[in-house]
Amino acid sequence: MFLAIGVFDGVHLGHRAVIERALADARTAGGSTVAVTFDPHPVRVLRPEKAPHLLTSTPHKLRLIRDLGVQHILVIPFNREFAATPPAEFIRQLAAAARPLREICVGHQWSFGRNRAGNLELLDRLGHELGFDEVGVPAVEIDGRIVSSTVIRQAVESGDFATAARLLGREYTILGTVVEGLHLGRTLGFPTANLAAHNEQFPPNGVYVVEARRNGDAPLRGVANIGVRPTLAQASGERVLEVHLFDFDGDLYGSDLEIIFRNFLRPEQKFPSLEALRAQIVCDVEQARKSGVGF
Repeated sequence: MFLAIGVFDGVHLGHRAVIERALADARTAGGSTVAVTFDPHPVRVLRPEKAPHLLTSTPHKLRLIRDLGVQHILVIPFNREFAATPPAEFIRQLAAAARPLREICVGHQWSFGRNRAGNLELLDRLGHELGFDEVGVPAVEIDGRIVSSTVIRQAVESGDFATAARLLGREYTILGTVVEGLHLGRTLGFPTANLAAHNEQFPPNGVYVVEARRNGDAPLRGVANIGVRPTLAQASGERVLEVHLFDFDGDLYGSDLEIIFRNFLRPEQKFPSLEALRAQIVCDVEQARKSGVGF
């Protein structure tokens, strides 16, 4: 068995290098690949005040890992009890469960176990003892910088989708579950799908041309608003993502939608009345329908 281990938030090019190395080695040896990851993000447990927004929620991350050809994924619940596990014990537990364990692939600076005391040197020693190979996959560099979730998160936060896409090796998307909203969009003549986005990183507030994918269905074009909806008296101040899909009439409640941001139309703004807001939405939809695909 060949293990690729990591948090894998974003499943960016650096993460893909780790997973694809395990896949390639497993194919050569006629073995099986297992991606091992954690939920929630360890920082949310260990240092919640410093926890970043995610590039991918766990369901989104698992979908992206499977798209790489991985058939088996182990999601380890991350809590303080697990975080206290000595690093050698963690590897021994994996080795006992993954018989025969042939290889562990990780990023070149990966650390693990209690106090992050585990590293590649420990993996190498345990590999000689337990009979598996240790592979530390080098960092991936794009445009002269190391690919990391932090750099990608900063790009998305600033609205630089082109840079995010280069470092991810795919378009940046948000996977959200459609939930009940205030139904104001339907009242204004533009029904919206309100997405619970599982703490994923939002781009800047504003109105965007988007595409939405549901399962394997053909993409649906639309217009999305990200922000706090300042025109509404009942607005909570919480940032929300809501999407109006063109020429769609159906029930999306409970469905997962993957949102692709195509073009930025305008910043979010406060309008003097709901009628003024509706007039602007008419303009937004008209402009979005006319816009071409691409950034």
